[in-house]
Amino acid sequence: MRRLDIKVIPCAKRNAMNAESTPWKVYLTAPAVDGKANKALVAFLSEYYKITKSNISIIKGLKTRHKTIIIEGL
Repeated sequence: MRRLDIKVIPCAKRNAMNAESTPWKVYLTAPAVDGKANKALVAFLSEYYKITKSNISIIKGLKTRHKTIIIEGL
């Protein structure tokens, strides 16, 4: 299990991650409307870590840009 603190930047030009900053910054093309950015974040992280989406949980920050993520199976 791995816990990550992430700052999400929605409506970016491309999906990308900057893991050098603290908290990690994840740039997403999805807008922050109706949970689209949260779904895009889970999809992006599952592709990045090559795990299933069900192994990723947003435990804090569903309605903010600062999120705490739990990743199972790493």
